[in-house]
Order: sequence, then structure tokens, then C-alpha cells
Amino acid sequence: KDGSCIHSNLCSFSHLRLLSRGRGPITPVKPTSLPPSTPHPTMEKAAQRQKVLLSHLASAHGTPEVAPQPTSAESHDRRAGDLDDVVIVSTCRTALCRARRGGFKDTPVDDLIAAVLKDTLRRTGIEPEAVGDIVFGSVMGPSSQRANELRMAMLFAGFPHTVPVHTLNRQCSSGLQAMASVAASIKAGYYTMAIAGGVEHMTSNPMNWEGTVNPRVATCQEAADCLIPMGITSENVSAQFGMTRAEQDAFALRSHRLAAAARAAGKFKNEIVPVETVLKDANGEERRVTISEDDGIRPEVTLATLAALKPAFKKGGSTTAGSSSQTTDGAAAVLMMTRREARRRGLPVLAIFRSFAAVGVPPAIMGIGPVAAIPEAVRRAGLGLDDVDVFEINEAFASQALYTVKKLGLDLERVNPNGGAIALGHPLGCTGARQAATLINEMQRRGKAARFGVISMCIGSGMGAAAVLERDFSDDAERSARPATGVHAGLSRQFAG
Repeated sequence: KDGSCIHSNLCSFSHLRLLSRGRGPITPVKPTSLPPSTPHPTMEKAAQRQKVLLSHLASAHGTPEVAPQPTSAESHDRRAGDLDDVVIVSTCRTALCRARRGGFKDTPVDDLIAAVLKDTLRRTGIEPEAVGDIVFGSVMGPSSQRANELRMAMLFAGFPHTVPVHTLNRQCSSGLQAMASVAASIKAGYYTMAIAGGVEHMTSNPMNWEGTVNPRVATCQEAADCLIPMGITSENVSAQFGMTRAEQDAFALRSHRLAAAARAAGKFKNEIVPVETVLKDANGEERRVTISEDDGIRPEVTLATLAALKPAFKKGGSTTAGSSSQTTDGAAAVLMMTRREARRRGLPVLAIFRSFAAVGVPPAIMGIGPVAAIPEAVRRAGLGLDDVDVFEINEAFASQALYTVKKLGLDLERVNPNGGAIALGHPLGCTGARQAATLINEMQRRGKAARFGVISMCIGSGMGAAAVLERDFSDDAERSARPATGVHAGLSRQFAG
């Protein structure tokens, strides 16, 4: 109030990078004593700016909040256009194909990764050598092998050997975790631009336990619960929370019908990268094909066909193959950078990566993870559930996805408007990044009717994760005044209005 906020604000800016690198609190410089004066609007704005920046920094690292967070969507207007925002400028994915029977059953996993990496370069025109890191989530592939496959894939795609890569695994949320890890590294100042993504080739890497189980699990029930088959955890959710067979079948039917309608309307075309590959028939004969559509969607499915299916995991149970996600092959990539870097390059901001949360839940009912993760991510973004316009909730099973909708009181019309994993498939490490592509494209189509979106999923062994993405309206005037070229011209025409 006496003007010293200007001095302390400048001190905070000079130490912001050090703080973001985790070097601990820094003793602030004692401001020079200034004579009392009438508060000036510029001083108050500077003080507020400091609080917002520090609150973003705290959220990125999960540390205690320095300043009060916004409490509604309206309060986000005052921080729109922050040059230090982590933004998404490109998303793409391959088609999602059924494991062992679909279009990618004979495709090497590094070819799937290379396809989305190469298309990211094509869509944005960035120089490959400028990318600070390539971070991919993957679950089933052997760790050292998948790390090498990612390295080979980026070289296939035209990146120089000077660009580093690494893989990570938070099971079903690995693709989203890759995005969160890149966002945190950008906030920390390690680099200004990186590619996050995910991949899974469930044809070649089925869900198997390798080696023996530690006998100590007999002494810890929750540890033993981590070994419960996923289908049984779905049955546990159904039994504990009263999700009926009829409700689950109806939810599965909805997923297929919405996905079929979206595919027929061409809604997935902008996010899918066509992949030229080889398919082998039963005799081993090869033919060249281009895969550009998801092949697990069943437009012909009915309630009667779903009702005729037997329980897949437990006698007398309610979870069937029809109300479970499909095992799938696929890859996705997301290019993230600071808003400052996006402006410097003239790239349109598709979304802001506003918040992320990962939480733990009982392993025996792991499917309820989104029930805990979504409210936490939304809270960290300074929002309420009613502020969210579109939810992309992974449909590992109809039981847990439906329970999430019911427990959180969500409007079903705002959830998975283009279907979900029951119809599209769930390539474990890829799913989070795939959801980002689908969500952002859906929000773009809705224009200013969709500002906030949520990605969420349950995680095997008892966790959940969620992230909030925000559409960027702050640069609309600037973008409309700046001519778009190349692929961005096409995007601008596609999403006009």
C-alpha cells in the first residue's frame, strides 16, 4: 500500500526461476522504506500479478499455495494471456486399432510413435532440434526396450540425436502423466518446448505378470488387492455402489453410438494421422494399407446383443466384454510450450494446461479413481465442477465410468460426447494423450461455448488422475488479425465460428 510492493514484486521476479528449480525459499530483500502515499492502481496490479505467478508455480509443484486461488471461472479472466502459461499448440494421434485383430497388429511400435512425431513437425513447422525433450508414457512394453524404441522412433521421424527422450509409466494415466511432467519441466525453466505423448501395442505386449509375487502380500491385504484382475475390480465397484447390468449395457451402447456418429461426421479426422503399414493375412501374405480410422467402433451394436453377452470375469457378475474397454494399439503426441514461445513462433494456442492431480484410492475398487482425482484437479485450477464444459473420462469399464458420473453429479451430456474407450479402445499408455486430442478438437468445434475441459482416468493398483485444460480466448483478436498459413490456415477454417 505504501509503494513497497513494486520493489518486492521485482525481487520476486528475479528469484522466480530459482524457486521453480526447487532450491528452496529465498530470503526476500528488505524493501527500501518509502514515505506513505495513496495506493496507485499500477502498484496493486503488480502485487496481484506476483500472487498469480507464485500460485501457478506452487500448483505446478504441489507445494502449499502462496496466494489464494481463484474461486470461479470469472477470476481466470484476470490471468488470461500469461506469457508463462504452459500451452498446447498441437495434438495428433494414430487411429486406435484392436489388438491382435486390427489394423496395427503387424506394425512395429516405433513406427506408430514415429508417425505422430513426424506429423507434429508437419503441423507446426517447428525445427526438430529446438525440442527440449520427448516424453512418452507406456505401460506394457519392457522398460529398456520401449525406451530404445522411442529413441529409434524419434530418429525415424527426423529429429537429431541431440534431442533427448525418456519413457515413464503411471499405468493407465501414463499419457496424461507425460503431459504433466512436460508442463512441470517447462514451468521449472528446463526448456521452453517439448513433446509429450503415449503409446501402447497390446498386440505384442499383452497384460502379463512376469516372475513371482512377493509372499509378503499375504501380510498386507491392500498390497494383495493390487493383484486383483481389473475385471474383478469392476465387479467390486458394481457390487459396492449398485451399478446394475442394465445400466452398464446402456452406457456401453451410448459409447458405441456416439463414437460411430462422430466417425461418420468426420469429427476424428483432424486428430488422426494416417499410417501406411503392412497387414498380414492368415497365410502370412502381406499387403500395404493406410490406416486412418478407429476399427473398434461397432455401429450395429444393440442393447439386445449386449444383454446376450455372458459375464466376462465372474460367474453371475455384471461386467461383460461389451461393457469393458477394448485392448488396443495406438499412439498420440502433444506439443507443449510456453505462451511466450508460441507467440514468438506465431503458433495458435489450442489450450492451456491449467492443472493436474494424481490421487490414491483402495486398490480393490481402483475404478473410482476419477471420483477423487477430478474434484482435486478442478480445485487446483480454481474452478468448480459446474465450470467444466466437457469431460473426457476414460471408460475402462462402464461400471466405474458410470459411477463417476453419478457420484460427481455430472450432466451425462457433457461426458464423452464422442464416445469413449468402450468403443474406441484403451491403449493404456496412449490413452491420456489421445483424450487430449479428442477433447481439444471437441472444444474447438464448440467455440466459446466450451472454455474448460477435463481429462481423467482410473489407474490400476488403485489411483486416479485428472487434468484441466482451458481454451485460450485471450489471443482471439490477435490471431484473427494475423494471417494463418499452411496447416494452421486449414485449422482456422475448420474451427471458424
